[in-house]
Amino acid sequence: MNSEQRAFVRAHHPDVGGDPAEFIAGLARLRAQASPPRPDRFDAPVVFVPARRGLSGVLHHLRERRRRKPRVQ
Repeated sequence: MNSEQRAFVRAHHPDVGGDPAEFIAGLARLRAQASPPRPDRFDAPVVFVPARRGLSGVLHHLRERRRRKPRVQ
């Protein structure tokens, strides 16, 4: 919540004597200005990646483990 929203809430909140309808409308307006709606990340298609099997899979796994940085410093 940015400073403009905080100032609006302090001035217009119903608990401090502000109009509830004006508070709701103003807060909705400020939220709409603050950030555009984010795209839904769950609308993307599901992609299946086949796992490597057999000797090539084992070798790939071992190479990947060797390339990793150590967990302990």
